[in-house]
Amino acid sequence: MSTRATTLPGPHRPLVPVALAAATATLLGSRALRGTHWARARLERTNYHGRTVSLRGGLGVALGSVSAPTAGAVLDDAARPGTALPAVAGAVAASAGALAGLVDDLDAGAHDGGTPVKGLRGHLGALRRGRVTTGALKIAVIGGGAAAAGSLLAAWRRFERVPTAAPSAPGAVTDAVTSAVVIASWANVHNLLDLRPGRALKAAALLSVPLTVAPGPGAAACRALATGALATSVSALPEDLRESTMLGDVGSNALGALVGTALAAHPAAGLRVLAAGLGTGLVLASEKVSFSTVIARTPVLNALDTLGRRAR
Repeated sequence: MSTRATTLPGPHRPLVPVALAAATATLLGSRALRGTHWARARLERTNYHGRTVSLRGGLGVALGSVSAPTAGAVLDDAARPGTALPAVAGAVAASAGALAGLVDDLDAGAHDGGTPVKGLRGHLGALRRGRVTTGALKIAVIGGGAAAAGSLLAAWRRFERVPTAAPSAPGAVTDAVTSAVVIASWANVHNLLDLRPGRALKAAALLSVPLTVAPGPGAAACRALATGALATSVSALPEDLRESTMLGDVGSNALGALVGTALAAHPAAGLRVLAAGLGTGLVLASEKVSFSTVIARTPVLNALDTLGRRAR
C-alpha cells in the first residue's frame, strides 16, 4: 500500500462556521426578497391549501445549500491544500440542482405543451417525441452536476484516503458512478417530497442528523456536508411550516443534492451502495405510488409529517 493511501483528512474540521454560513445565507437569501416587486411577480404560487406562498424560501435554501460547502472548501483548503474536493463536490451538486430547479420553477410548465408533463417517465417520453421540457433539462443538469461531484469524490477517496476499492480505473469509475447515483437520486427524492409544508426539509434534517456524527476521521467531509444541510433545513423550516414560503424545485433539488453529497462522502462503501439503491428505488416507486398517500396511511409518518404544520 502506498504511503499516500494512509494520509487522512484531519478529524477536527470546523463545523460551526459551515453551519453559520448555511443558516445566514438561507435566512438572508429569503428575507432579502420579501416584499420586492420581482418576488411578488415571479415567485408567488398557490399551494395545496389555496394559500399564496413564495418561492423566495426555496431561493434561500438554494443559497444556503451552496454557501455551506463553499465555506467548507475555503476552510479545508486553508487548513491543508488538497482536502477541499468533497466540499467542492457539494457546491457543484447543489449549484446544479439550484440552477435546474430555478429554470423549472420560473418556466412553470410553459414548455410542457397542452398537457402538463409529470414524473420521470413523462419527461423522458416527451423527449423521445422531440419535445424538450424543463423537466428533461433538470435531468440533464442535475445528472451532469452529480457526475462531476461523483468524480471529485472518487478522486478524493483514491488519493487522499485509504482506498475503498482497488486503485484501478474500473474501481474509480464504479466509485464515481455510485456517488453520482446517490447524489442525483436524493436530489430527486427531496423534490418528490416537496408536496406539503415542511416535508422535504424534515426529510433532509432526519437524514443529516446521523451523518453529522458519523464516526472516524475519514467521515470528516461527510459530517461537514451534513452539518450544512441540517443548518439550511432548520433555518428554512419555520417559514415553510407557516406556509409563508415554499421550496419549489430550486430549493428541494439543491438541498437534496447536498444531502446526497453528504451520503456519497461517507467512508463506508456499503452505505453508499445502499443509499444509491434506496434513492433510485424511491424515484422509481414514485411513478406508481403516491408518497402523500403512503405517509397519510402510516401513523408514525403522518404524525411526523404534520408536526408543526399550520392548521387548515
